Amino acid sequence: MLLSRAKPASGPATVEEKEKKKKKLPKLEDFVGARDYTGAVTLLEFERANKKNDIQTAMWIAYCYFHLGDYKRCLKEYKEITEMKGAPPEAWVYLGCTMFFLGMYKEAEEACGKGPTSKLQNRLMFHLSHKFNDEKKLMSFHKNLQDIVEDQLSLASIHYLRSHYQEAIDIYKRVLLENREFLALNVYVALCYYKLDYYDVSQEVLAVYLQHFPDSTVAINLKACNHFRLYNGKAAEAELKNLSDVCSPSFKFASDLIKHNLVVFRAGESALQVLPPLIDVIPEARLNLVIYYLRQDDIQEAYNHFKDVSPTTPQEYILKGVVNAALGQEQGLNDHIKIAQQYFQLVGGSASECDTIPGRQCMASCFFLLKQFEDVLIYLNSIKSYFYNEDQFNYNFGQAKAATGNYKEAEEIFLMIQSEKMKADYVYLGWLARCYIMNRKPRLAWELYLKQETSSESFSLLQLIANDCYKMGQFYYSAKAFDVLERLDPNPEYWEGKRGACIGLFQQIIAGHEPRETLREILAILRNTGNAQVEYIIRIMKKWAKDNRVSVT
Repeated sequence: MLLSRAKPASGPATVEEKEKKKKKLPKLEDFVGARDYTGAVTLLEFERANKKNDIQTAMWIAYCYFHLGDYKRCLKEYKEITEMKGAPPEAWVYLGCTMFFLGMYKEAEEACGKGPTSKLQNRLMFHLSHKFNDEKKLMSFHKNLQDIVEDQLSLASIHYLRSHYQEAIDIYKRVLLENREFLALNVYVALCYYKLDYYDVSQEVLAVYLQHFPDSTVAINLKACNHFRLYNGKAAEAELKNLSDVCSPSFKFASDLIKHNLVVFRAGESALQVLPPLIDVIPEARLNLVIYYLRQDDIQEAYNHFKDVSPTTPQEYILKGVVNAALGQEQGLNDHIKIAQQYFQLVGGSASECDTIPGRQCMASCFFLLKQFEDVLIYLNSIKSYFYNEDQFNYNFGQAKAATGNYKEAEEIFLMIQSEKMKADYVYLGWLARCYIMNRKPRLAWELYLKQETSSESFSLLQLIANDCYKMGQFYYSAKAFDVLERLDPNPEYWEGKRGACIGLFQQIIAGHEPRETLREILAILRNTGNAQVEYIIRIMKKWAKDNRVSVT
C-alpha cells in the first residue's frame, strides 16, 4: 500500500531532477574563483584554438600561468602581448613582475619603466631597488607607498627580506586586525616567528591557517620546518610526507622544495644529487650544500662553493664566518680566522640579531677565536637552556668551562656528548683527560689513553697526562706515562720527568698518602731505564723498604 502510493509521487520528481542536471559548459570565472588555474588555462587554450585569439584571452592565459608559478610560459605570453596591436600599457608592468620572479632584475626594471605610473609599478620598483641595494631609490619608492593593503604588504615583505622580522609582524598583525578574512597572512606571521626562532609560537599561528586550508603547500612545509627545529628530522619528514601526497605534478616549485627539505631533514642524504641543480631555484640550496661539505670535513670544497658569494643575510654572514674559521684552524691561516671574527662580530653586534640565539652564538664564537673564554661563557650561559642535548654546543661549552678553570662542570658537560665522532677527536680527549686529572681522577685519564691506538695523537695525549699529573702531584700515573714516553722516544726530558715522578711517589708512600705496595711498581718502572742514576735511586728505595718491612720482590 505504501509502495504503490510512493511510485506516482516519485515519477514527476525524477523527471524534474533530470532537467536540473543538464550539463553546463564551465565558465572562466568558476575556475578562477576556485583557484583552479590549470582548469582555467585549459579552457582558455581551447578557446584560443577555436579562433578566439584576442588580447583579452591572451592576458587571462598569462595571468593563469603566473599564478601556476610557470613564469617562463607566462613570460612568453606577455612578450607576445606587448607586440600585439592595441596591447594595454599595463602589460609592460605585468611583464616586469614576471621577469622579477625569474630573477631577471635588470630586464624587469627596463620593462617596468615602459609601463604607466601605477601603484603596482611603484611596488615592483621598490622591490627592484632592494635587489640592487640602491638605498636612495628604495627610500624614494618607499615614500610613494600608501596606507592600502597591497602597499603595506609590500613594505612588510621588504622588512622580512632585510631581516626586520618584528617590523614585518607588526604590519601583518595590523592588516589582519582590519581584514580577518585574510587568513594567509597568518602564514607570513608564522614565517617571521620561525625566523626569530620562536618555533612554538610559529606553530600556533600557523594552525589557524591550516584549519581552513590543510593542503597548503607553503603551510605544510613551514610546519615541517618547525617540527625539524622543535623535534628532529624524522618528525619533520613525517609532516613533509603529507605535502608530497597532495603536491600536483604541475606544481614544480613544491616538488623542488620537498626534495630540498628532505635532504636537510635526512642530515644531508643525497645532497650531492639534489642540491647542485637547485642552487638557482631555492636560495637556501647553496647554503645547505656548503653545510654538507662542512659536515663531511671537506672544508676546502665548502670554501670553494662560498668564496665568491657576497653575504646579504645573517645566515650567509654566519656561514661565511664558520667556513673561514674552519679553514683557518685546519690550515693555520690567521687571516681567515680574523675574517671569521669580523663576520661573527658583525652579526652578533647588529641590532636585529644581538638578542637572537644565533646572534649570541656568533658573539661567543668571536670571543672563542680571540681566546677570551670568560666572555664566551657570558653568551653561552644565556642560551644553554636551548641546547641541553646539543653535542656541538656542549663541545664548545665544555672547552670554555675548562679554559676558565671550572673543570668539574666541564667534565659533566663533556660526558653529555653522544657523538662518537666527537668523542674520538683529540681535542675532546685532551680536554676530558685534563678535567679528570684536575678533578683528582687520574685513573680515568689513563684509561682514555689505553683505549687509543698508537698514533701521534695518542703520543700527545700521553704527554698531556704525564705533565698534568705531575703538576697535580698525581705521581703514580705521571710516572707510568713518562715511562711509556721514554720507551717510545728516548728523550732525556722524559727520563727527568719519570725520575721526578718516581721520587715524588716515593715521598707520598713514606708520608702514608699512597699504599706501600706501589713501591714494587716504581722499581719496575725505574728498571726500564738504562740511566746510571737508576741504581742509586733503587738502592735508597730498597733500603727504606727493608727498614720498614715492605716486600718489593
